[in-house]
Amino acid sequence: MKEKVLLAFSGGLDTSFCAKYLSVDKGLEVYTAVANTGGFSKEELAVIEEKAYKLGSVKHVALDVTDQYYNNSIRYMVYGNVLRNGTYPISVSSERIFQAIAIIEYAKQIKADYVAHGSTGAGNDQVRFDLTFDVLAPEIKILTPTRDMTLTREYEINYLKEHGVVADWTKMEYSINKGLWGTSIGGKETLTSEKTLPESAYPTPMTKSGEGELVITFDKGEVKGVNGTKFENPVDAIRKIEELAGPWGVGRDMHIGDTIIGIKGRVGFEAAAPILIIKAHQMLEKHTLSKWQQYWKDQIGNWYGMFLHESQYLEPSMRDMEAFLESTQKHVSGDVIVKLRPYNYVLVGVKSDFDLMKSEFGEYGEVNKAWSADDVKGFTKILGNQMKIYQSVVKKNS
Repeated sequence: MKEKVLLAFSGGLDTSFCAKYLSVDKGLEVYTAVANTGGFSKEELAVIEEKAYKLGSVKHVALDVTDQYYNNSIRYMVYGNVLRNGTYPISVSSERIFQAIAIIEYAKQIKADYVAHGSTGAGNDQVRFDLTFDVLAPEIKILTPTRDMTLTREYEINYLKEHGVVADWTKMEYSINKGLWGTSIGGKETLTSEKTLPESAYPTPMTKSGEGELVITFDKGEVKGVNGTKFENPVDAIRKIEELAGPWGVGRDMHIGDTIIGIKGRVGFEAAAPILIIKAHQMLEKHTLSKWQQYWKDQIGNWYGMFLHESQYLEPSMRDMEAFLESTQKHVSGDVIVKLRPYNYVLVGVKSDFDLMKSEFGEYGEVNKAWSADDVKGFTKILGNQMKIYQSVVKKNS
């Protein structure tokens, strides 16, 4: 009997090569699976399935893990206001770990001898897939032909042609990787440090003009409403915000960061919904959380995003950070009003029953209601004691 391999299959050049190579050259029984975390439509999944069978897949499946991805990752990234290097909402890269989990669980289910992926040796994804596979199923061997053989695109195309594969393998000018939490864009400009992407590189064209308004409703930190329409599943709310805000050209940027393997990487992205949700959520928290809640959330959110990016999702401290982040969201409920303009947005304000500005203690810069002028004078004198002592001692001994 032939040994069985499960290939993480996207239908692109690298995984297409792997499907044919593992079957023909390695003599393996090839099974294929695509893990959908919300980035593929039904039509796209059908095209991927057709490609898999044409390449000789014994069985192909689509594993839908969109809700798991939201419940186990996106909502915590919102709670933590996670923007890597203050810019990137860890868009498509955060999906990889959940795709890897789905793939390896299915590999165990079909009793595969091997699991394979098409990552190259120069990026983050190889680590995310390898690490997850090895932690969750160390008994299943990992195969990575594209990486191990250091293959060029030309080599893969010629190999597929020689084995009768008919397709359009023409290299597109830009590589697009679309996901629920944003779309990454790679091209010649991202390989340099001084250029930015042209308008034509973005999948969602900017078609809006003038000014629009978006009202995002949060319930305990989760998006549950858009412009007055309620959504039971926050995934649907995310998609609605992307549909409404994407044509304004907001949420576009270039991310420059450190890869897991130690080199600098640069990528363009568009993420209208993630950027607006995170920024609106952050503004609502400024109104509903205490000073020290916000401070510690900033620390934990930054660490959470870094660990997620660095393929540390299965590290147990991640569960501890998630518990903290969730505990801070009890009163993060209300509406955030956002103005949309071409390539621009403005956070206008919030409406919340838990708005801490609506207190009977005072109005900032106007009226004090819960303390007297003498209270403030005494408070200020005590507050300055440490500094007065320091300045006095230093002055005497300098």
